[in-house]
Amino acid sequence: MDDFRLKVFITAARTLSFTRTAEQQCISQPAVSKHVGELESRYRVQLFNRRGSRLELTDAGRTLLDAAERILDDYRRMEYEVSLCTRQTEGELRLGASTTVAQYLLPPILARFTARFPGIRISMLSGNSGQIEHALEEHAIDLGIVESMSRRQGLHYTLFAHDELVLITRTGGKYARTESLTADALRHIPLVLREEGSGTLEVIAAALAAAGIRLPQLHVIMRLGTTEGIKSFVRNSDTMAIVSVISVVDCLRSGVLRIVDWEDLTMRRDFSFVHAETTPAPLAGQFIDFARANL
Repeated sequence: MDDFRLKVFITAARTLSFTRTAEQQCISQPAVSKHVGELESRYRVQLFNRRGSRLELTDAGRTLLDAAERILDDYRRMEYEVSLCTRQTEGELRLGASTTVAQYLLPPILARFTARFPGIRISMLSGNSGQIEHALEEHAIDLGIVESMSRRQGLHYTLFAHDELVLITRTGGKYARTESLTADALRHIPLVLREEGSGTLEVIAAALAAAGIRLPQLHVIMRLGTTEGIKSFVRNSDTMAIVSVISVVDCLRSGVLRIVDWEDLTMRRDFSFVHAETTPAPLAGQFIDFARANL
């Protein structure tokens, strides 16, 4: 059955921050410590190590994370299948999605959703996270999916999926033999980044700030409004870019791009549903449950 302690642990394992876990789960930081401590006592293991101000998962923590995510995924699917008995099957749903989500994550989910519910008409607006949140505030869409870390007052956010940002370069180029980079070395690399207002850029700025580096210190030679544009630029130049790992799967398989590992950085983020009301409207809630069950 659904175990709130597992939800708390999964959030802590993904964010590596008890503070962010408390914010996302709407509980206090001591409560986060209590739930994690109860799991450690129950299984007689240590789930996290502290490295100064940073948290790291132990081997036992990684094992529990894999198992906990499988358990909660199965539970969500069960809830969803049962709930179909009472769900609305006709109507119109206006979606808005940030660029990365709209291009790489949503299309297969939308295909399955429309096949399962042919009576529901769907339209989708695409833009950066800030534009999608603004569209929701203007009532131009019913439900948004964004990738930003910030939260706008008056809007409500529901976790959708986890993501990781990676450093990429072209194979056969100047940096083809570069295996890894430190945050400090990144300042001297010609970079292609997303535009202002992008959730991806927000995550990059926050991760670099934690390493003592500000965006103006980087050698940014180009800003582009789409990940596809960035990938194409990198494929044809001796540059690097920081993009979502889900956006480069095909390029990695074909061998035209490769990942350069971070030595001292981690860039993780959450994709979130955003809605104007505390409880999403019925059709929006139906899509949220379907999407999470069909990742």
